[in-house]
Amino acid sequence: VQLQASGGGLVQAGGSLRLSCAASGRTFSRYAMGWFRQAPGKEREFVATINWSGGSTYYADFVKGRFTISRDNAKNMVYLQMNSLKPEDMAVYYCAAGRTAGTSWNLADYDSWGQGTQVTVSS
Repeated sequence: VQLQASGGGLVQAGGSLRLSCAASGRTFSRYAMGWFRQAPGKEREFVATINWSGGSTYYADFVKGRFTISRDNAKNMVYLQMNSLKPEDMAVYYCAAGRTAGTSWNLADYDSWGQGTQVTVSS
């Protein structure tokens, strides 16, 4: 599957951004989707995941209550609404397609990755 992430940019601390990820190439609605991020000098880390139907979501503790993942299977899109952004949220954000329908925080459970979109948060 091909994934194209967009929506990153520069925002002040406390602001909001909405990331989008467009998928093509396989039956989108059969697979879980996830968002991950990677800051300079750090490993890629899990942010949020959503199951095939959108009925189940799971978040990293550091984004709970601030970020919301959603999907539109009719449009082959997954989104990450990010509110109350902090400087420590600054990273390249990647969307990924899962190997199965269920949610997972594990990078190894994802087999397709987008190119990433930069999120910069100024203090």
